[in-house]
Amino acid sequence: MASDALRLVEIDAYYGDSHVLQNVSLALGAGRLLGLLGRNGAGKTTSMSVIVGVLPPRHGVVEVFGTAMTGQAPEAIAAAGVALVPQGRRIFRSLTVRENLTVAARKPARDAAAAWTPETVFRTFPRLGERQKQSAGVLSGGEQQMLAIGRALVSNPRVLLLDEPSEGLAPQIVAEVMATIRKLKDQGLSIVLVEQNAKLVIDVADDIAILNTGRVALAATVETIKRDGLDLHQHLGVF
Repeated sequence: MASDALRLVEIDAYYGDSHVLQNVSLALGAGRLLGLLGRNGAGKTTSMSVIVGVLPPRHGVVEVFGTAMTGQAPEAIAAAGVALVPQGRRIFRSLTVRENLTVAARKPARDAAAAWTPETVFRTFPRLGERQKQSAGVLSGGEQQMLAIGRALVSNPRVLLLDEPSEGLAPQIVAEVMATIRKLKDQGLSIVLVEQNAKLVIDVADDIAILNTGRVALAATVETIKRDGLDLHQHLGVF
């Protein structure tokens, strides 16, 4: 098995004539959590779009567990085991909580240790279980974020991408969401966590990468960052 769950190799991506990702290379180790940091406009969400096939790169390679997925349709990349929890949640507001989970459900890979189902999501997020027959549009922001994570999990991914999961949430809900992410990592799921809040990420990540104006400004293990006393904030400014 490939040692990396996900690799971006020398990615160049554009929006029209705007060169938004410039020679970006990132690696997510199997069973590890990569924290992807950067200010607004740094290229974090664009990187997620490239990974899931929404924005094909003009140059470079995307690999999932050693298989090149560059240029594949989003459905093929999802079938390969990549799931995205998008910024802004994007749940189906007119469907019930359970229906949101049911439409996203996918059988797990043969080598999966355990399968995610709506029931296992409800055990992880009991509040969703209590509201499973309610329309998703009436949920609180925190509950909608839990549902967005649950919807990704029932696809039984091998790689989970989380784009700004703490955005707009109260501190208590952020703590709950981060505790769940930590549990998922402990269960062996390979995770990319996109965030602006460096402290949230450093507490849960194995590895850190910082994007700045479409380039990788820093890539290191959390252990190295703590050992060498690296100041992440000096890399979060604008070049």
